[in-house]
Amino acid sequence: MSSLRTLVSFASSSCLVLALAACDGEGDPDGGGADAAAGRDAGAGADAGPDHDAGPDHDAGPGTDAGGRDAGGTPGMAHYFPEGSFFLEDVSEAPVAPYSDAVIASLRRAGGWGNGDRFQIDFSIEVLRADASTPRMDFTETEDFYSPDCDHVRVPVPPGGRLEGESGYQCASDGDCHLIVLSPLEDRLYEMWRANIEGGTFYGGCLAVWDTTRVYPEVGRGDQCTSADAAGFPIAPLLFTADEVAAGEIAHAIRFILPNDRVRARQYVRPATHGTNTTGDADAPPYGVHFRLRADFPLASLPNEGARTVARALMRYGMYHADGGQIALTAQSDTETTARWAGLLGPRDLAMLRVEDFEVIHHSDPIAVTYDCRRTPLRE
Repeated sequence: MSSLRTLVSFASSSCLVLALAACDGEGDPDGGGADAAAGRDAGAGADAGPDHDAGPDHDAGPGTDAGGRDAGGTPGMAHYFPEGSFFLEDVSEAPVAPYSDAVIASLRRAGGWGNGDRFQIDFSIEVLRADASTPRMDFTETEDFYSPDCDHVRVPVPPGGRLEGESGYQCASDGDCHLIVLSPLEDRLYEMWRANIEGGTFYGGCLAVWDTTRVYPEVGRGDQCTSADAAGFPIAPLLFTADEVAAGEIAHAIRFILPNDRVRARQYVRPATHGTNTTGDADAPPYGVHFRLRADFPLASLPNEGARTVARALMRYGMYHADGGQIALTAQSDTETTARWAGLLGPRDLAMLRVEDFEVIHHSDPIAVTYDCRRTPLRE
């Protein structure tokens, strides 16, 4: 299984619906779409991304909070998982890792963020919501489905929903096409990489099913196991939403991505459980690295309160490297939220944030990527 995956190569752009991904190139809003490199750049994609000049512009209208567990019932404050989950930890007082300067220096030498070293935001990932009436579909496994990493169960598919970067369930752009569906009634979060429904047939890549009542152990769904994101993380709880920004607080860590040639070669650190065939140097940030915005960053210099809200979350909770790609920061699309991104936050409103404005928090020593997945059972 692992040797087969090591021989697989990927070449696609990006498409997200319920998962996390990575990619390397130019042409995907998420940075998804796999890198044409051997190894499991899946459950991850590659790093590419178009340069969006403006945020999504949707007509105002009623929406629903796409979150699972709500913080005090406040719109946009969804946590999805219980307190104690790694992405809910306040790390504003955590010590800086002794190797932080070396990691930051390596990333600077390699070119900084992707997309021309611009700290830009992608707004294309969708989080859909299922209820008791939502139909379920079985899927045909594609070459992007890995065993035992991925789960094969019937997936709730909400009518009128869409994949990441798509207008419906067809992966027309041949990208990452994440399908992400929260099912609160069963306490499950379904995240699939490379979903595609054509002519009534559901083709599926790696599906990760998460138990949202659970604080997962250090090894997540299993050590050396991917998910819909290359790091093995759940995607949805690391996305920030228009509702959260409108409310003035993001109470969790955020997902970020980097080009594969700027990520340490074939290593990851906790809380990640997986990495890919990256090619960065020995000091480069490894998969799963935890960056925190420096406390002395001048928040007043940012262009609006939406940008300052995101920056405060980066100071308090930080951001975790989850995948390969060009567009550094990942937000949730506003198609399922009450607030809208237009007039609230634009894709370049954090562009002044440089690599040197961040520091690294230590979680573990580096772990070599082997692809020898050892699954943690999903509790029924």
